[in-house]
Amino acid sequence: MNFTSDYIEKAVLEISKLPGIGKKTALRLVLHLIQNSKQEAKELAESITDLKEHLQFCSVCANVSDHQICNVCANNSRNHQLVCVVESIREVMAIENTNQYQGSYHVLGGVISPINGIGPDQLSIDLLLEQVDKKDVKEIIMALNPTMDGDTTIFYISKKLKQINPEIKITTIARGVAFGGELEYVDEVTLARSIATRLPFDNYLSSN
Repeated sequence: MNFTSDYIEKAVLEISKLPGIGKKTALRLVLHLIQNSKQEAKELAESITDLKEHLQFCSVCANVSDHQICNVCANNSRNHQLVCVVESIREVMAIENTNQYQGSYHVLGGVISPINGIGPDQLSIDLLLEQVDKKDVKEIIMALNPTMDGDTTIFYISKKLKQINPEIKITTIARGVAFGGELEYVDEVTLARSIATRLPFDNYLSSN
């Protein structure tokens, strides 16, 4: 790809580093930005800078937040005895969009994946165990993507949770979600039903 400007080339190269964006798409975005006013470009740049400088992780659930404690954890009207364990912020947003879940969350930041070199210590599992130990948590919903790595993570965390509290209820979302699928792309009705009809983890193990 030949460029008539070094500035355009640099912008295209940087934007094309984003996931799912090739150089052709990056060029279209850059040309769009060129047509916009300087103020609009400045506002975009400032929003990205603010994102990196001010965004933080909730000290309770590891969700992204503008403050030390996220809006969900700070909301006393939510059921904090019910914790939904998810892989990332994308699943939190997907579940919140169903408007059916009123519990709290815990964001792991990934799943255990030996083939990718990701172990338990690289996830926020210890923070989850700490919160369960501190608080009167009654039920943990394992809402991880239905993959081999997701199932491995559920099994590992469940064993750790039972060591802390043998009476804690551990459930998994119903498999209205196809194995190998991602919760982020599941329609809201199916996702809401999967949470509402969740199954005891022991039942899930016996069916696999």
